[in-house]
Amino acid sequence: MSTEADISMEVLLNSDNPDKVLKNMQPFLNLMMCYECALMEIETKLKILNQEFALVHKRNPFESIKCRLKKPVSIVEKLKKKGVDITLDNIQNNLTDIAGVRVICSFPEDIYVLSELLAKQDDIKVINTKDYIRNPKPNGYRSLHLIVEVPIFLSNEKKIMNVEVQFRTIAMDFWASLDHKLKYKKDNLKHPEIIAQELKKCADMSAAMDYKMQEIRNMLE
Repeated sequence: MSTEADISMEVLLNSDNPDKVLKNMQPFLNLMMCYECALMEIETKLKILNQEFALVHKRNPFESIKCRLKKPVSIVEKLKKKGVDITLDNIQNNLTDIAGVRVICSFPEDIYVLSELLAKQDDIKVINTKDYIRNPKPNGYRSLHLIVEVPIFLSNEKKIMNVEVQFRTIAMDFWASLDHKLKYKKDNLKHPEIIAQELKKCADMSAAMDYKMQEIRNMLE
């Protein structure tokens, strides 16, 4: 006997506009609600750590938190790129960045302190780490990425959800934002390779500034 989810998925797989179908699928909306709840869990944990640091250490380990859910069209495109069918199981099993939290810190040192404190909590499991701060990408991109599992408690069940947590300094976030915007204009640029070289120089300079500012902060303390 087919379930509502099975029927919806059959319609989705045969649709010319899977993004539109996803937006009207109740099982998909339920899944997105679970990811949104997972975001709230991670955000709360980080805000609690921030409050404690403000009281005990007289400073805040981060400046801001940004949360986002991947849009249906992006989910569809990413599954197609991976060559897998667009199903709820494949969404959960093949994509780890549907729910994302970006934590903006003032100093690189705070990134590692905060990420370690989050990872040590007994209901958090880190399943993947990519350190692009100690090992920057060739274009200069820097950030610490964690994929974590976090439980959410619904009215009738407990679910384990994946959340991607990115830690950056203010300078790293500004650089990444500019790089992201330029990617959309790449095809219209006369000399994209020159811009890429200049961006790499900016990334290296801002990284050096991050550590110099951290050194000054430590001297003041």
